[in-house]
Amino acid sequence: MTTPTAKFANAGARIRHVFVRDLTLLALIGIDAAEKLKAQRIVVNIDLSVPETDEPMPDDISHVVSYAIVVKKCEAIVAKGHVNLVETLAEKFAEACLKDQRVLAVRVRVEKPDIIPNAKSVGVEIERQRA
Repeated sequence: MTTPTAKFANAGARIRHVFVRDLTLLALIGIDAAEKLKAQRIVVNIDLSVPETDEPMPDDISHVVSYAIVVKKCEAIVAKGHVNLVETLAEKFAEACLKDQRVLAVRVRVEKPDIIPNAKSVGVEIERQRA
């Protein structure tokens, strides 16, 4: 089975798409002095590529990658304290998701919606996959 890069759900490859959309968190993030002192809103989107099996899936949370756990991981990373760059935060989120061996690939977008007055948001999007 090949790891998908651009398409996270793929019936032919038996790939399931697990996602978190528009998770809003308060984070100490940025390089300016004020950003190091006051938390600001970030918006996080995460897409996970997870393999399916030929077996019927039991109706049991232990058999799936839980989006609730993904959210808790993001919250825990943000709670650890200040990060200078959205790029660094996105890498930390991706790394945490890939610790679950069932995750083949992850796409992470971190946006700062309040930093540029005449832009809806700014940020970064990365994609990482299991080696």
